Amino acid sequence: MIRRLALLITLFFTIAKTFSQQSTATKQVSTFMIEAPQLKATKKIWIYLPKNYTTSKKRYPVIYMHDAQNLFDAKTSFVGEWNIDEKLDSLNAQVIVIGIEHGNEKRIDELTPYKNAKYGGGNADNYLDFIVKTLKPEIDKKYRTKTNTKNTGIIGSSLGGLVSYYAILKYPMVFGRAGVFSPSFWINPEIYTLMENTPKLKAKIYFLCGDNEGEGMVSDLNKMDLLIADKRCDCTNMTKTKIIKGGQHNEKLWRDGFVKAYIWLF
Repeated sequence: MIRRLALLITLFFTIAKTFSQQSTATKQVSTFMIEAPQLKATKKIWIYLPKNYTTSKKRYPVIYMHDAQNLFDAKTSFVGEWNIDEKLDSLNAQVIVIGIEHGNEKRIDELTPYKNAKYGGGNADNYLDFIVKTLKPEIDKKYRTKTNTKNTGIIGSSLGGLVSYYAILKYPMVFGRAGVFSPSFWINPEIYTLMENTPKLKAKIYFLCGDNEGEGMVSDLNKMDLLIADKRCDCTNMTKTKIIKGGQHNEKLWRDGFVKAYIWLF
C-alpha cells in the first residue's frame, strides 16, 4: 500500500511537472534567431502577429519589448508570464509585438545605460543599436509594419523600464511611444541628468508602478515626471502615470497593467 501511494505521488508530480513545462504561447507567436553584432551574440526573438495578419494586406504598428522569456510562454518564464498574446488576441489588437530575449547573465549589462559601481552593466547603447540598426530593419523588411516614429513603441519593466525610457531619449526619431513599468532609475541616476539635458521630449509615455515596491520607486517616478513637465512640447495627454495601491515589483503588476498601457499608448 505504501509502495502504491509513493508511486502515485511520484506519478502525480511527474505529470504536474510535464504540464507545467508545456508551452502556453498561442499560434500567433513564433520565434527566430538573429545575429547581434553589436552584442557579439545571437539573439532569440519572439514575434506576435495579429489574428488577421495572414488574411489582411494592412500594415501594423510595432512594439519592441524586453525580457521575451516572460512575455508569452509559461514554459520559458521565470516567475510567471505576461500573457501578452492572449491579452492582445482578446482585444483583437492591430499591432505586432517583437520580444527580445535577455542575455541571462548579461541582462544587467544590456539593459543599463551606465555602469553601476556595485552591479556593473552599462552596455545599453550597444543593445539599443542592435534593436534600431539590426533588428528593426529586418522586421520592417519581413513584415508589413508601419515604420514611422508614431507607430513604433518600446515597453519594459524594471531594468527594461529603465532602458525603454533611455531609448526614447537616445532615439527620439525611432521610438514615439513607451511603456515604462517600475523603472530601475535608482541603478543609473545619471538618467536624470540626461533628461535635464534633453531639449524637448515628444514621445508618449505610460508610467506604471506599485506603491509597495520599495520606498524609492514612487518618489523616483515623481522626480522624472517633474523633469518631463519642464521638457514637454505644448501638446496635452502625452504622459500618464499609474500608481497601483499595494502593487509589488513583480510580473503580476506588469501583466495586470499591460492592457491599459497598450490601449492608452496606441
